Amino acid sequence: MLVLLPPSETKSDGGCDVPLELSSLAMPQLTPVRDRLLDEVAELAADPATARAVLGLGKGADIEIARNATLRTSHTRPALERYTGVLYDALDTRSFTKAQRAKADARLAIGSALFGAVRATDTIPAYRLSGGSKLPGLPTLSALWREVLPDALHTEAAGELVIDLRSGIYQQLGRVPGAITANVLTEHPDGTRTVVSHFNKHHKGLLARALTLTRADPTDIRAVARIATKSGLRTEIASPTELLILT
Repeated sequence: MLVLLPPSETKSDGGCDVPLELSSLAMPQLTPVRDRLLDEVAELAADPATARAVLGLGKGADIEIARNATLRTSHTRPALERYTGVLYDALDTRSFTKAQRAKADARLAIGSALFGAVRATDTIPAYRLSGGSKLPGLPTLSALWREVLPDALHTEAAGELVIDLRSGIYQQLGRVPGAITANVLTEHPDGTRTVVSHFNKHHKGLLARALTLTRADPTDIRAVARIATKSGLRTEIASPTELLILT
């Protein structure tokens, strides 16, 4: 089973004093695009005003631009510890035992605008680049990644079930045919359902936690739904590849 998580805009600081080494990252077929984007993002950081506009940053975001300027030399840490925010709070890897963390390392990958996708153990620097960003002089990120990322993810999954919890903009970077997706809906007293935003991330984090910690090795959506329900989530199967989480 491979669980694909979305990245987060917020990143933790620091890490170990070992710079990024692209050759050490999973899915080496992504290296040429990664290398190109690292150069472009670092070059963009040399022009803070343009960087703020391209990356959608406010005037107080100098730290984000400074991070991008030193991508190849700054501290790194495992991707699962680099990303922060609502989903990762719900996943709560800090509470994992050593055995549970080993499961997380084996089962989790994270989508990325800069790296395409990384495994939980891949050591990366803090950076700022969103899936919808358009870097000057380059095609869109989806145009760059869709040439290589789908095949890389297919190879990485090695025939296992893929549960794709990435948001739509990151799924567009590299789709995984047949992957199970999850949508979070709020069900109102009159029976109507609406899409949620903040709680979407929270519940996907809870689902990722359940899939990480389970002893089962699901092979279809029914098995995924059973794991989710057992963890306390209310679920409904909408199609062979779409799971609904109801709040």
